[in-house]
Amino acid sequence: MAKDSYLVGLIGSGIGPSLSPALHEREADRQGLRYLYRLIDIDTLGVPPEAVGDLVRAARDLGFDGLNITHPCKQLVIEHLDALSPQAEALGAVNTVVFEDGRTVGHNTDVTGFAASFARGLPDAPLERVVQLGAGGAGAAVAHATLTLGAERVTVVDALADRAADLAASLNGHFGEGRAAAATPDLLSDLLAKADGVVHATPTGMAAHPGLPFSADLLHPGLWVAEVVYRPLETELLRTARAIGCATLDGGGMAVFQAVDAFRLFTGREPDSVRMLADIAEMAGVVESSAG
Repeated sequence: MAKDSYLVGLIGSGIGPSLSPALHEREADRQGLRYLYRLIDIDTLGVPPEAVGDLVRAARDLGFDGLNITHPCKQLVIEHLDALSPQAEALGAVNTVVFEDGRTVGHNTDVTGFAASFARGLPDAPLERVVQLGAGGAGAAVAHATLTLGAERVTVVDALADRAADLAASLNGHFGEGRAAAATPDLLSDLLAKADGVVHATPTGMAAHPGLPFSADLLHPGLWVAEVVYRPLETELLRTARAIGCATLDGGGMAVFQAVDAFRLFTGREPDSVRMLADIAEMAGVVESSAG
């Protein structure tokens, strides 16, 4: 008989504003489940990111059904798990841990989350030449997703040249030589002029990091723009891009579809993504209006 009661959590740094608890709990309520989603903030606990293994073991011993993992623990958690899904292994990052018969299994729903959001929001977008800004944890996931969707070539741009080069090398190893390249921000002007689209995967544009990740002059109407940031849903980049006629995709879809996949992994039940997209639009809108 299927369970009707679940205890899950999120481990990360500075996660107080996360919308994940509300997203999961609202959908569980509609499905008639008892579902508690707890925040396990390493800042509040006063422990370093390296404590993630102890926290995972404690959650397992306390009867949690699973955990989401976010910055800065997505890579660090791997050595503490019993098994990885192929996606998590290829990516070298885990954002969802499921407890199965005492074993810990790591998954990555950021990849599938971005892919599902992109396919829904920009279904006909050309994918010959894609530029991606940001090679961090979210960047690795969305680059994998973009190549999985059929992009011919993704050029990863990061202020940290080594980080961009490492990600490009990893992508080429996984998808085939020549599918990815690395570049520095001073080359953005030339890259964007020839690109079909740009994926933005840095924190710029978040409430705590307002502004544009690059000069608005580099945008042109032939470019689609996909955003990973979802707080706020309409970043300055999206607003600026939309005003000049670019097709755009906000970060809300990725947030929802990665939660959809995590909910399914935790419960074995199928969540309603349309209802959850409406939830995040409502919650993010409330946050934006209350923030003034």
